[in-house]
Amino acid sequence: MQEPNRIIAIANQKGGVGKTTTAINLATALAAIGEHVLIVDLDPQGNASTGLGIDRRNRHLSSFDVMMGNASVSEAVVATAVPNLSIVPSTMDLLGLEMEIGRESDRAFRLRRALSQPDAQGYSYVLLDCPPSFNLLTVNAMTAAHSVLVPLQCEFFALEGLSQLLETVDQVRQSVNPHLDIQGIVLTMFDARNNLAQQVVNDVRTYLGDKVYHTLIPRNVRVSEAPSYGKPAILYDLKCAGSQAYLQLASEVIQRERRRKAA
Repeated sequence: MQEPNRIIAIANQKGGVGKTTTAINLATALAAIGEHVLIVDLDPQGNASTGLGIDRRNRHLSSFDVMMGNASVSEAVVATAVPNLSIVPSTMDLLGLEMEIGRESDRAFRLRRALSQPDAQGYSYVLLDCPPSFNLLTVNAMTAAHSVLVPLQCEFFALEGLSQLLETVDQVRQSVNPHLDIQGIVLTMFDARNNLAQQVVNDVRTYLGDKVYHTLIPRNVRVSEAPSYGKPAILYDLKCAGSQAYLQLASEVIQRERRRKAA
């Protein structure tokens, strides 16, 4: 019997923290070690879709169509250049989702229902790339997910933003998804030459302990360049420090999943 998908929402209400970069490169790293991975792009900007080389003209069906009930996951899926990695792309239509379904009683459950259908199975990991805000798209992601992975930039206000996000997870847990868990906190844009960055790492580890991944994602020019070529950093430059960090992160994610299953 096939194991069900493990659905992870990659979320942070703050923009510019490396959320989409983490979604793309973690998915690529998981696919590279043999996992079957699906990204669902829930950000109207569609950066995850663009970063995986999916031209806007080829996004005939999108996550908007899936959540409106006009298409199934399997109909909307687009293969990427990465073996074992597919994506449900995003379009600007998502901006109108709240207006379309905001009054519906099942508005928070649209994505969960779509991902629970038989045609959406067959992936060992489903990563949900959330928009940088707490809106109906993020609520749908957290309602559908088993856990939340939080990219956190190593900067001064990081802990303040994190406490807000943890409150959001608690609200979702209490209202629509009692089993939602924090998969982990990944510290991004780390600069070892910056004393403040090291202080943020120490503070976050003190505050959240083993919820924080050991892997630190460094500031890296090659990682920043990769999306403009429609490639994950791991395909663009496997040997750069950022790519190697995402491979380590994928290994940590899998180790945590194994421990969870064994518990």
